[in-house]
Amino acid sequence: MEPVVIHNCTLYNENCISGAPKHIPDSTIDLIVTDPPYGIQGTLLHRHYNRDETFVVGGYVEVPVEEYGEFSLQWIKEAERVLRPGGSLYIVSGYTNLYYILSALRSTELKEVNHIVWKYNFGVFTRKKFVSSHYHILFYEKPGRQRTFNLEARFGLSERTIEKRSSNNLDREDVWIINREYKPRRTKNKNELPIALLTKIFQYSTNEGDVVADFFCGGFSTAKVAIGLKRRFIGFEISQNIFRKKIQELQYVEPGFLLHSQRVPKIEPKRNQGRLWTKNEFHRLVELYTSLQMRGLSKKDMIEIIKDDLGRGYWAIEKALKKMRS
Repeated sequence: MEPVVIHNCTLYNENCISGAPKHIPDSTIDLIVTDPPYGIQGTLLHRHYNRDETFVVGGYVEVPVEEYGEFSLQWIKEAERVLRPGGSLYIVSGYTNLYYILSALRSTELKEVNHIVWKYNFGVFTRKKFVSSHYHILFYEKPGRQRTFNLEARFGLSERTIEKRSSNNLDREDVWIINREYKPRRTKNKNELPIALLTKIFQYSTNEGDVVADFFCGGFSTAKVAIGLKRRFIGFEISQNIFRKKIQELQYVEPGFLLHSQRVPKIEPKRNQGRLWTKNEFHRLVELYTSLQMRGLSKKDMIEIIKDDLGRGYWAIEKALKKMRS
């Protein structure tokens, strides 16, 4: 079947396991973000969630649980093949069949970077156990080259919250609290990833013009974000009904529509950032620290003063102080 090309997206109405070998050369993808079927009778999810499926697009294709292990192994092997060295992979998964995905990942050369927990709203109501309100996001890389990770993509290292905590650190913690998108009386897929979650992944792990792939397009949110942030995109969706409806929607998505809404981080470059410490700098650090300590200042306040004097970042000062004490 011929691909459908919309804006910067090339879309295939095919099974990714058989389609990727035909359409994607080795080591050509910068980032894969995907939300594979969970193998938990997805066609009956409305019974578990007690929700009205009137506006849900039909045609969801589930994977039988007895085939889930082999299914996971096959598509993850393809993901490993098409990722460039240094490329990133984010897999969204529930916990029921997480074991099979982790097992498949461990059979590859891919390396774990983070195991992220995505906390969302609308948890499943229960009476005899705790309410489930999270998914797993497995963040892996393909070794061989430096991986893209834009450290200050969303917050500068020097930015602080009202409580004087690092905004950058808070944003990069491995528990993400991002609500699902509530779409009352609007057409939607069974499980659509929020634009805010995908945008965060794209900001940290890609740059404009990079190639992003999604092996299970589903609600086509990944394609929408790729268009909105001006990334190139390759996607697979096996369901004919979902594919047909979603490519119609994508035609009306404006390229770059997300760029104007992105927060501009406040980045304060330090004059000595990244440079090796000299003996004179280290002596100055000892002198300053001793003097400020005698004044009874807190460690945090001392580091802020030392940062400005030496033109170094917070963590560079922290590391040097540990070295000084050892």
